[in-house]
Amino acid sequence: MKVIVISGPTGSGKTTLSNRILNKFQNGIELRTDNYYKTGLISRVLSRIVDGYYDRKISFNYNLFKKDFKYICKNSKSDHIYSYNFINKTIKKSYKKKINIEYIIVEGIFTKSILRNLRKHSCLYIELETNKESCMNRVINRDLIERGKSKHLAENDFLRSWNIYYRKNYHSEKCLNKLVYTQKTNIYKEIKKKLNLKTDI
Repeated sequence: MKVIVISGPTGSGKTTLSNRILNKFQNGIELRTDNYYKTGLISRVLSRIVDGYYDRKISFNYNLFKKDFKYICKNSKSDHIYSYNFINKTIKKSYKKKINIEYIIVEGIFTKSILRNLRKHSCLYIELETNKESCMNRVINRDLIERGKSKHLAENDFLRSWNIYYRKNYHSEKCLNKLVYTQKTNIYKEIKKKLNLKTDI
């Protein structure tokens, strides 16, 4: 299976880039790590006592993600998607069938922590070049509308998330094809060259 990994801090445009790629290339599917948060009593307790819980790997349900990822790789199809509700702290499973999958986009703040598990696949790792102020503005607007936060809380959560993301030190990404994405990057050309995917246009 061909895999595109998109990494960057919160508000950097990972989902926007993922959607553009899916619209351009045939037969892809997206797995967002944001939709694989842990739920239940333990998660609720930890979210109250661990600073920046939802920005740390401890909140990520890797086993559930791995189950979906392995199934798609083996069968080239998927019959469901997950979506996480940030207000209710619940996860919803919706049945949506997709067949003839040729590549998976994995995007989210936890992607760097699982890179070492993707080595056996034909993988392109994309790191988004970021501007702190523009990321913060996007996150505040999103959190006000989608996550029911106050502006003050959204700003504080962003700053904590930003610091946690850039404090992390990973070495596994050196093993993969890495591309730093900027506004000037011809991302479609790079994907065709490195993964040989077929475009819709």
